[in-house]
Amino acid sequence: MRVLLIHHAFASLNEGGGTRHYELARYCAQKGHEFIVVASDVSHLSGERLVTERGLSAERDSDGVRILRPHTPRTVHRSFVWRALSLMIHAATSFRVALGVGPIDVVMGTSPSIFQATSAWLISALRRCPFLLEIRDLWIDMGIELGVLRNRALIAALRALDRFLCRRARHIVVNSPAYRDYLIARGIPADKVTLIANGTDVTMFDPDARGEAIRQEFGLQGKFVAIYAGALGPANDVSIIVRAAARLQHHGDIHFLIVGDGMERASVERLADELHLRNVTFADVRPKREIPSFLAASDVCLATLRDIPMYRTTYPQKVFDYMAAGRPIALAIGGVIQDVVDAAGCGIDVPMGDDAALAEAVSTLYRDPERARAMGRAGRTHVAEHFDRSRQAQQFLELLERLVGTPAATAQDVPTAQPTGAAE
Repeated sequence: MRVLLIHHAFASLNEGGGTRHYELARYCAQKGHEFIVVASDVSHLSGERLVTERGLSAERDSDGVRILRPHTPRTVHRSFVWRALSLMIHAATSFRVALGVGPIDVVMGTSPSIFQATSAWLISALRRCPFLLEIRDLWIDMGIELGVLRNRALIAALRALDRFLCRRARHIVVNSPAYRDYLIARGIPADKVTLIANGTDVTMFDPDARGEAIRQEFGLQGKFVAIYAGALGPANDVSIIVRAAARLQHHGDIHFLIVGDGMERASVERLADELHLRNVTFADVRPKREIPSFLAASDVCLATLRDIPMYRTTYPQKVFDYMAAGRPIALAIGGVIQDVVDAAGCGIDVPMGDDAALAEAVSTLYRDPERARAMGRAGRTHVAEHFDRSRQAQQFLELLERLVGTPAATAQDVPTAQPTGAAE
């Protein structure tokens, strides 16, 4: 097969960000298929350019994934309006580039953003090949709850386009069981939606490692380290981590390390400065290859999201990485990911937005290291059994093969893969 994916935020192991799509693409390439990705040349986390030359950059990863990076403006962090403009420009340039990649057997579009998903559908229509739509976020509802989307006409137009893409897709894949329920409740046939959950490559993480090089780099020898590793955007509510750190200033042994970047990086750093915190350190975005070393340096890992209902539907990637690293989790996220953590017995639940409770969870694990280690072991076992990336990649490949192998089938004819983990 020749598979085309249009995804502005695609990240390989040498870049910061989620690598779900890279790991799925790598698996397909290892099985003898050609996987082509049209991505942005700007990091969606840092806003920095990933290539130095203006124009189209092409690379073939050592694992066989072909990545094309058309030029995109560095405006993703200026404001939501500028971010939308950047995404629209990428959708247009990716469409142009995708037209020139040669014969394609299946086109995958991923939403958000809806613009790149539209480009993927257009390519599939022109090439007369199946269109596979991935829903990674219920972003319209989330945008409304965040207050980012307010204009009724714009909301109606976006919903209409979203419905159009769902109807035109040969099949839809989601990464959270709640997203599947959401789509089915809105009239999408159940056999048109496959859950391939977020997960992790368990082999990347060594639960016995201690991350001594990272501890030395940041002066954390002998400290109880609480790590947050991920995006610092409006959704992530990293400010509660800073406020929790303020409550634990008197604990000289507890230190918070925040690894990542995003639109809110400057504001949370400013908050830490205003609170005169000496127990918080910020690290820049690091490639995914380095994240296992950071998590190895931790004693507890932190996961937070804004307290809005729609964020209870998500499966954050970082939580599965934390579990694979064998570290306990202080989880300030409710909903389906809380179900996973509770089923594994690998963390302490914290009400979303409650910095006092987050501080208490960190303090509890600091005082009871044996309990923390037991939670870490339980999380590692659970994620290996239910959310291992290799099994998910096989599900993904089987779905692609069914789509390509039955070009005359209707969307309802495509069988649904078995869900994994908490959805079972």
